[in-house]
Amino acid sequence: MSLENRFGEFALIIKLIGGIAAGIIIGLVANEAFIEVVTTIKYVIGQLIYYTVPLIIIAFIAPSIVKLGSNANKMLGTGVLLAYLSAAGAATMAAMAGYLIIPHLSIATSVEGLRELPKVVFQLNIPPVMSVMTALVTAIMLGSATIWTKAETFAKLMNEFEEIMMQVVHRVVIPILPIFIAATFACLAYEGSLTRQLPVFLKVIAIVLVGQFVWLTILYLIAGMISGKNPIEVVKHYSPAYLTAVGTMSSAATLPVSLSCASKSSALSKDTVEFMVPMGATIHLCGSVLTETFFAMTISMMLYGHLPSVSVMALFILLFGIFAIGAPGVPGGTVMASLGIVVGVLQFDPAGVALLVAVFALQDSFGTACNVTGDGALTLMLEGLFNRNGELQQERACEAGLSTELK
Repeated sequence: MSLENRFGEFALIIKLIGGIAAGIIIGLVANEAFIEVVTTIKYVIGQLIYYTVPLIIIAFIAPSIVKLGSNANKMLGTGVLLAYLSAAGAATMAAMAGYLIIPHLSIATSVEGLRELPKVVFQLNIPPVMSVMTALVTAIMLGSATIWTKAETFAKLMNEFEEIMMQVVHRVVIPILPIFIAATFACLAYEGSLTRQLPVFLKVIAIVLVGQFVWLTILYLIAGMISGKNPIEVVKHYSPAYLTAVGTMSSAATLPVSLSCASKSSALSKDTVEFMVPMGATIHLCGSVLTETFFAMTISMMLYGHLPSVSVMALFILLFGIFAIGAPGVPGGTVMASLGIVVGVLQFDPAGVALLVAVFALQDSFGTACNVTGDGALTLMLEGLFNRNGELQQERACEAGLSTELK
């Protein structure tokens, strides 16, 4: 009997945990020659996964917009607004905690160097056909234009493309994820991130992790109030997505698993899931924003001897929420997208920027896990706002009936 038949949805969790454990052991005991092979495997698999991400976004979002019909524009605007409010709210909570907690912390002011990873044996470059943001805009344009022109043939083609990419997800992406995660953790263990750098900011990372779970609790409570449904019916299915995000450090790479988890919830409809989960993987980065805000304040105290003023942090949060929407859903995407305001608003010098990037990388996986798990809460909010009584299914049934009559 296969692992999937015996353990159901927990089979993926078991594989992911196994990949993490195997990767750590390999990284701690392997020599440089072996890590060269591991690094190469990680590079090639990562290229393949990231190649599929823009295609998945188009395949799921564009047909979903068409299915949503007249609600598409409203749902799109609401989804973007919810993602912004979630990021800005998480950053505000982190800033408030920073002002209360950071002055009382005693944190080491240096981070030990890492062992350099060997170069890959060979590079098999598989560049995506477009960037993640380009894919998102393309999906929105295609879906909206199909509604405007009532292009039934193209709508059927998009539905077939959705089925094709679903098979790619289940037959290609998900099976190779545990291998990618094992290779990722092997590299982290080999270079020393898990044994040297982690103790330096252990207190800060612990505080941030608690903050992430607090924010997720707030999001799901709000989602439950808006939808009138039990949020546990959504979050209980998100363990595989959370663990996948921990291993991949990428909302985009976790997207196939996130879709699978959300679709198992009885509180969410298929249309809402396929609309908001892919979009959330691109624009909703609440965990990463919360983390970077707290880290930035900590580093400001460490290197410059003071916390940023309230007015400076308010401007930083206002802009950060916007930058987060446009940040790529890839490892380190949030911190890279925000470097402009880190330097321009917080006045960080190169040393501060380097320290922020290094420390952010230590917990990037958990911030990403918070991001993808929070997508379930935003999806539940949209469900309550636009599909509380099954309006989307009724609209689709009416459209199908009208199409049959015309034929």
